[in-house]
Amino acid sequence: MKQYLSGLLLLAAATGHVYAQSEVYLCVDESGKKEYKNTGATKGCKKVDLPSITMITAPKRPAVQAAAKPASSPSDFPKVDGNAQKTRDNDRRQILLDEMKAEEQKLANLQKEFNNGEPERRGDERNYAKYQERTETMKEDISRTEKNIEALRRELANLK
Repeated sequence: MKQYLSGLLLLAAATGHVYAQSEVYLCVDESGKKEYKNTGATKGCKKVDLPSITMITAPKRPAVQAAAKPASSPSDFPKVDGNAQKTRDNDRRQILLDEMKAEEQKLANLQKEFNNGEPERRGDERNYAKYQERTETMKEDISRTEKNIEALRRELANLK
């Protein structure tokens, strides 16, 4: 350990710029385990005389330009021709429209079953708490479906 510390100190002294001095204590507990500490407040600690310790500062980072150019694609990056991209865009639009139609149909069915907050009680809902639980679940389903429709509309609006 002593060789390691002295080697580290020599390396730091050769390359460092900022010097710091602190006290180091070697503490030995009842089982004979040695431990180095920066305070000697516990029993069995003795101050160790070390040469001054050198701290090395990190190199400064270069300033980042605010208006950096966007990275360009490598020359061998695959390119899609205009017609293929238009076909993909149209396919995507149709998929989104189909999803929105399905979500709107689902919302209509949920709202019909919800019946303005008073859905019909089922035979297995003799307990009013079960009925209320189902009603809350229906409210959550309606809210989630409305959010899905909003997200699909935003996605469709973002298409070219």
